[in-house]
Amino acid sequence: MPLLPRADLTPNSLAFETTALVKPNGFREYDARWILEHEINLLGIQALGLGLATFAHEIGVPARIVVGHDFRSYSLAVKQALTLGLITGGMEVLDIGLALSPMAYFAQFDLDAACVAMVTASHNENGWTGVKMGAQRPLTFGPEEMSRLKTIVLEGLGVERPGGSLVRVEGVRERYIADVAGKVRISRPLKVVAACGNGTAGAFAPQALAMMGVEVIPMDCDLDYTFPRYNPNPEDHEMLHSMAEAVRRHGADLALGFDGDGDRCGVVDDTGEEIFADKIGLMLARDLSALHKDATFIVDVKSTGLYATDQILKANGATTVYWKTGHSYIKRKTSELGALAGFEKSGHFFFNTPLGRGYDDGLVAASAVLAMLDRNPGKKLSQLRKALPPAYTSLTMSPHCADEAKYGVVADVTADYQALFAAGGAILGRRIVEVITVNGVRVALEDGSWVLVRASSNKPELVVVVESMASEDDMRVLFRQEVKPRLARRCEVGAYNQEI
Repeated sequence: MPLLPRADLTPNSLAFETTALVKPNGFREYDARWILEHEINLLGIQALGLGLATFAHEIGVPARIVVGHDFRSYSLAVKQALTLGLITGGMEVLDIGLALSPMAYFAQFDLDAACVAMVTASHNENGWTGVKMGAQRPLTFGPEEMSRLKTIVLEGLGVERPGGSLVRVEGVRERYIADVAGKVRISRPLKVVAACGNGTAGAFAPQALAMMGVEVIPMDCDLDYTFPRYNPNPEDHEMLHSMAEAVRRHGADLALGFDGDGDRCGVVDDTGEEIFADKIGLMLARDLSALHKDATFIVDVKSTGLYATDQILKANGATTVYWKTGHSYIKRKTSELGALAGFEKSGHFFFNTPLGRGYDDGLVAASAVLAMLDRNPGKKLSQLRKALPPAYTSLTMSPHCADEAKYGVVADVTADYQALFAAGGAILGRRIVEVITVNGVRVALEDGSWVLVRASSNKPELVVVVESMASEDDMRVLFRQEVKPRLARRCEVGAYNQEI
């Protein structure tokens, strides 16, 4: 039996070089993330690979797995350690090299592999590493799978098996780009800023977009794992503002921004207006529901309340289901319900047949936005945005809260709001009409406005979103006079990454 991993090792020590370091909090709801060398070492990554192989054998899927890595200075080393563990556990490893997460998911279909392990820290700061895993394409792990994997790894239950092997597979990148670009051919002239934040998507997005038939203006597409300008995160205001400035400078029709592993897409319109992904999703839902009558759409609890009230969606017979935030949750629910598409406010988009294979892919999302514009040749993206009913949604704000404390804080806040609702209470003079607790707590008010507090699934943070149907000023009031003071009463809640 493998030696038990430890959680208390110090770098630059004998024990660190001879024993697996794996801190339990790295096993999150639907993927695994640690700060390399402080929360996990390469021996710990190797133990993770053995645990993943053991889990695959336990559930009886074919022992064939795709592995890839993002563009970080240490990701290749992490992937090699993971691969050693997988081989030790009897897996046939198909190494596709440098990849986007959706390229790894594509490779499951392309190479007929049941399993995937993509080494990526996504948009997290340098120092973070992690693995996105799945054993049932196109789905990735959820809480049950992550819980069992955690047990296998931390309790040293990994089983060494013969038959492991490694094959380096060439050509997947080219086939992936051709597959994505082949989904759409744009007939109207469009000038598109491709913003990649010096992340992995820079090796994919400009070529794929050009093959779709648009003029591409590359922005920070040279790969540089120091991320000299900002982290590649199209939900971050710094990257969005840079995209907006590029649109105005170049007179572009829109900007499309991609995160560090290419599974998310952010959008800025022709006026330089930053459009949140849930509003882009609503625009896509309006467009697609006209082509696919009675379609079902899945959206996460951070998304605008307009999906529930939009008259065009109702006229097209569309149904919208609000579900848990998280790419694994939305992906799984989209698959379970056979929905046409799923939208997550962080920029994950999921398209089922005939639009996609069900996994989140920033380039497929980009192709859907471009196809929508192509079907509306007389309109600019800003016109489609302005056609939406008014709703004023905040940035996603993330006050620090330790992993060990964040779920307890959210449980306390949820209980507060449930008690207020039960007592017929109100927020800033507006009666509470619904409290949704499928993922944290979302409190809906009688005028359609709402506030949300939940725990981040992959970082030591809370997630706060507010939306007003009245004005931007009212949105700020909801945050500053309601949510922020309520959270400030809890000593575990620290500074915000950004505020409105």
